[in-house]
Amino acid sequence: MKPLPDATFHRHVRGFLTAYLPRQKGYSAHTIKAYRETLNLWRSFFAQEKQVGFLDLTFDHVNAAVIDEFLGWLETARHCRATTRNHRLAVLKSFFHYAATQDPALVAVYAEAQKIPGTKTVDRPVDYLSETALRAILMQPDGTTDRGARDQVLLILLYDTAARICELLDVRLGDLALQAPVPVVYVTGKGRKMRAIPLLDKTVDHLRYYLERFHPEPIHDRDFLFYTVRHGRRGRMSEDTAAYWVKRYSAMARIECPEVPEAVHPHLFRHTRAMHLYQGGMPLSYIKDFLGHAQLHTTDRYASADTRMLRQALEQIESAEVQDHPVWQDNEAL
Repeated sequence: MKPLPDATFHRHVRGFLTAYLPRQKGYSAHTIKAYRETLNLWRSFFAQEKQVGFLDLTFDHVNAAVIDEFLGWLETARHCRATTRNHRLAVLKSFFHYAATQDPALVAVYAEAQKIPGTKTVDRPVDYLSETALRAILMQPDGTTDRGARDQVLLILLYDTAARICELLDVRLGDLALQAPVPVVYVTGKGRKMRAIPLLDKTVDHLRYYLERFHPEPIHDRDFLFYTVRHGRRGRMSEDTAAYWVKRYSAMARIECPEVPEAVHPHLFRHTRAMHLYQGGMPLSYIKDFLGHAQLHTTDRYASADTRMLRQALEQIESAEVQDHPVWQDNEAL
């Protein structure tokens, strides 16, 4: 009779994902999903590269060399960037730390993981859409049809609220306050922090038109704003479905507007809104609150990304230098 596999590894995986992360750490379902994906990749790595089945995985397979090989596999086979690699490494370290707290015999495993340093990352310029490209994409859905009206409102809200796609798809009808003196939508971001995002009048008009078509009376506050129907029941629209429509309309817009980039995804609308707000003169501290960033340095990347504003500043300096007298002459305050 074949002996039963050692279930220690899998027991700790279950406790890590179902008890430790949601209850003790208070992580959201989206964060836990990202952690789960890392452990699934760990399983795939052993299955493909080591011919070790998932049920046969144990902590005996864990050492610094194997973890380093796994990270290299992410870069070569999965084409992950350094930031993704570092995130996967952080998840593994968190899991092995949890396992060590549950069983002192696994402290050595956690120590092996601690030997692996993160990869130095290089800050990449923020990608965002030009106003022309954005307008071309927003014009693609046919607002006279039900599906077109839904997709257009989704695109408009992605830009107008600068919400993450998961935040927007989590919005329920009770999160809308369209009758308030300042219409807002409440979204729940990272760390389960809720923030109120003001809506422009045109956006409110689009929303009301959408609600009339997709949420006629009576409505329930717990209904999702955007939904899909499966087997006659409404459910939350998935991120993949929303990303598909964004990609489809972007490809259509690219035919008539070459400024539309090849790779357009929902998060690009968030970057675009932040850049347009910064270019419009909104202080970074306000943009930080608008985006729901916990730290201001996360928002600083937008200040260093706008070459157009840098060029304008250089042109102003150049025009001042060619004047007949210094710019500070006859200006006591300056």
